[in-house]
Amino acid sequence: MTHPTDRVRRHGRRSRSASAGLPTPGSARRRRGQTALRLLLVALFTAGLAALTPGVAQAEGEQVSGTLRTSASGPIEGVEVVVATPDGDEVGTDETDGSGRFAVPVPGPGQYTVTVPEDALPDGVEFASGNTRTVTVDPGRNQGVIIGLDDGSRESGSGTVRWVQLLVDGLRFGLLIAMAAVGLSLIFGTTGLTNFAHGELVTIGAIAAWFINVEGGVPLIPAALLAMVIGAVVGFANERLLWRPLRRRGTGLVAALVISIGLSLLLRYAYQIFFGGRSEAYADYRGQRAVDYGPFNLTDKDLYSIIIALVVLVLVALMLQRTKIGKAMRAVADNRDLAASSGIDVNRVILVVWMMGGALAALGGVLLGLSDEVQWDMGFRLLLLMFAGVTLGGLGTAYGALVGSLVVGVFVQMSTLVIPNDIKYVGGLLLLIVILMVRPQGILGSRVRVG
Repeated sequence: MTHPTDRVRRHGRRSRSASAGLPTPGSARRRRGQTALRLLLVALFTAGLAALTPGVAQAEGEQVSGTLRTSASGPIEGVEVVVATPDGDEVGTDETDGSGRFAVPVPGPGQYTVTVPEDALPDGVEFASGNTRTVTVDPGRNQGVIIGLDDGSRESGSGTVRWVQLLVDGLRFGLLIAMAAVGLSLIFGTTGLTNFAHGELVTIGAIAAWFINVEGGVPLIPAALLAMVIGAVVGFANERLLWRPLRRRGTGLVAALVISIGLSLLLRYAYQIFFGGRSEAYADYRGQRAVDYGPFNLTDKDLYSIIIALVVLVLVALMLQRTKIGKAMRAVADNRDLAASSGIDVNRVILVVWMMGGALAALGGVLLGLSDEVQWDMGFRLLLLMFAGVTLGGLGTAYGALVGSLVVGVFVQMSTLVIPNDIKYVGGLLLLIVILMVRPQGILGSRVRVG
């Protein structure tokens, strides 16, 4: 039989534990149950969005689009493009506009043949590899098609013009990847979060700049600056409203990764509903003629994209090296607990990292939209290459993200010397696998002993 005094002592111990804020077995079980419930809801939400994706996409319809242009002659206007089924039944036609662009709606997913009549091209321009392409259109997809044209400019000059041109294109593409990947790498370094929703920060920058530029009539340069502000605000909201509360609740990194995937799906298809499944170009700097620089050709907008990316990345490097907040970022990325014990406000540093990462990703999206047009899933398509660049350069280091992204961008473009252009992104993944087999910590990462 239990003595009343023993019951009082046990009750007193429970009261003191509760008043001191110590966890009791019941509260710990409740927290574990709540965490499991949240993860289950996130998993169900993610699966539900994935299941609903075809229905959302088909609401937009499918189409085939592309651009007819050459390096020297620029865009080719007034050429009729014919889209047909594999059986030869014509689906639709369209004439290229002033920027050389065509877009033909198709009745549904499936294979289609895109043909440009052989006698439709202007004098001096020929097909590089035939006038017909067969493409597969997925549900709700605006499928791009590439029809190679040759105006003789690539055969002029030295015999290394093609690889020099691809090298320059690779450097430009690598700088765009680096612009977005630096923020992704810093977020991982300071929080340990593998953020699969980072590509949506790229997309929101491009879409915001398009609406401000096209719908609002604002020139593209101020629109790009406003898009960077919007990207920083979205990064701020991500940290304050979602990730910081989850860290305080002790959410694990695997659970956070699952949540970031669900957030990515939510934002991506919200963009499709809001922006549509089409490809859109900015109102400024359209249909520019490429300038001949000897061994390579480059439009002015691509040249300015390279210059802007270089200047911004140099400023980021100087900020990390010379400023107080930059040194705090590197300290938190190296050892968060030691940085906190040294008096650094870790939460403030993480907030700044999210805002800077959002602004850089938004600017990268604007520059990518300037060269490849704005699409609702453009950030998602760039995400894999961002992860490849970050992992290749060294997880958690901003300089590693820069070096890795440049290597990936150059390798992806140069790989088209031996593989078709449609599968060039496979080259970046192949490079990632090889480097991780030789040097798992990446190019600039430090070796970590496990176990």
